[in-house]
Amino acid sequence: MKTGGELIVEALKANGVSRVSCVPGESYLAVLDALYESGIEVLVCRQEGGAAMMADSWGRLTGQPGICMVTRGPGATNASAGLHIAKQDSIPMILFIGQIGRDMKEREAFQEVEYRRAFTEFAKWVGEIDDARRIPEFVTRAFAVATSGRPGPVVLTLPEDMLTEAVEAVQARPYTPVESHPGKSQIATFDEMLRNARRPMVILGGTRWDEKTVSDFQDFASRFKLPVGCSFRRQMLFDHLHPSYAGDVGIGINPALAHEIKDSDLLILIGARMSEMPSSSYTLLDIPYPKQTLVHVYPDPEELGRMYRPDLAICAAPAEFVAAIKDLQPPALPLWTERKSSMHDSYLKWSTPPKSGPGNVQMGPIMAWIEENVPIDAIFTNGAGNYATWVHRYHRFRKYNTQSAPTSGSMGYGLPAAVAAKQLFPEREVVCFAGDGCFMMHGQEFITAVRYGVPIITVLVNNGIYGTIRMHQEREYPGRVSATDLVNPDFVAYAQAFGGHGELVEKTEDFGPAYLRARASGKPAIIEVRLDPEAITPAKTLTQIRNRN
Repeated sequence: MKTGGELIVEALKANGVSRVSCVPGESYLAVLDALYESGIEVLVCRQEGGAAMMADSWGRLTGQPGICMVTRGPGATNASAGLHIAKQDSIPMILFIGQIGRDMKEREAFQEVEYRRAFTEFAKWVGEIDDARRIPEFVTRAFAVATSGRPGPVVLTLPEDMLTEAVEAVQARPYTPVESHPGKSQIATFDEMLRNARRPMVILGGTRWDEKTVSDFQDFASRFKLPVGCSFRRQMLFDHLHPSYAGDVGIGINPALAHEIKDSDLLILIGARMSEMPSSSYTLLDIPYPKQTLVHVYPDPEELGRMYRPDLAICAAPAEFVAAIKDLQPPALPLWTERKSSMHDSYLKWSTPPKSGPGNVQMGPIMAWIEENVPIDAIFTNGAGNYATWVHRYHRFRKYNTQSAPTSGSMGYGLPAAVAAKQLFPEREVVCFAGDGCFMMHGQEFITAVRYGVPIITVLVNNGIYGTIRMHQEREYPGRVSATDLVNPDFVAYAQAFGGHGELVEKTEDFGPAYLRARASGKPAIIEVRLDPEAITPAKTLTQIRNRN
């Protein structure tokens, strides 16, 4: 006989779970008790949104479901921010929610929410376990759903009285991964389409990649001399200094790259949905019939043909597709070789940081310093804001699994993601980029980093405004500033009060020494970079945007 709480933990262990993030609640005390001496590490967070974002980052960096546990009502609704990120980013994640007792349902009991109605939009599946005997069944299904096809989050709610119920149940077993494979005729058609192309272009994106798949595709691109771009916040899928790399297909795309995508005669999407951000608000490809001949490789059949009608649709995860094309032979003299080289040269110019800018702090030289002094296997995390442009445009990602950032544009993601990344890879440097607005969304998780001895380095770009919103505001309603000014704490004092290391950068030349001191401290660190609000983008000042120059 085992309690429901014990069966939950048993099922997690059977599926290889080694860590969970949580904010505790009385609704799932039986699970917390079962976690005691279970061998599963419990990372206790300070807000459920941050806990869910940590689980997302684990899922993002491992390909296995990140696990988060929260209590009902406000705990669960706080966690919905992380669910939304995982949904739009196709990240495997399982959120366990402590629920009211079964005998209290439909009475609007304390903190009662009907999650199957509330969270269907955020999750691939929302289930409630009413019978403890079915826990192995539900948890196995949760892992299978979260990882199959297009990965995503699953929600399981756990009635409090069910968790304390002692029952006989079957022994939990690990889930079985599901894969789909390209057919031989599809690969033959792909080979023929590629040989007949004159201006091919590849865009990589999505999830279900691994280190070997990334390496194998880089070899394929080398042999075929193909130009390759990475979709929004999936830049770690291709070495940026590889001669085939053409650039980031995301917000603020290189105009030359946008032109080449529109002008390509064969566009190959691998793992990418090409949603609003990578498609430049759905302008790079016509809907539903792209002008380019389109090959779309994606692991979920429901996505293929949903927006873009492909000329060749292949239902397969990137790993299976890349394995299938690995032995294809390139043309003796690919017609697109010169075009590929020109696109890479254009990327190198586009990604060279500017040497100047308004104010006493210039982000261009700071990014150049980072490129010279941060290891190539460092993991970069960020949330949302104009500050992220400096990372996306000017940091040249070289290795797989070096980026954790939300395609959903969720502020506050960077810090919790950095904590999760450093836990997974303690030997690697983890750099969180955050704006002042972004940081304060989940800045309380800095104490989580301190508590667990996770020495992340946060580069906090402080311009005293909600920068992205101000940029749009000045463009659409010039000179009418409303609701975008911020008053901030002393971030150095903030870091120190939490038991971390703090640095203030008010001149460009101060950044390098400050970073080195932060690294040497061995503590979670915040480097506050005081940026002039005029430096709103690398290309235009706030005044230029206001005056429409």
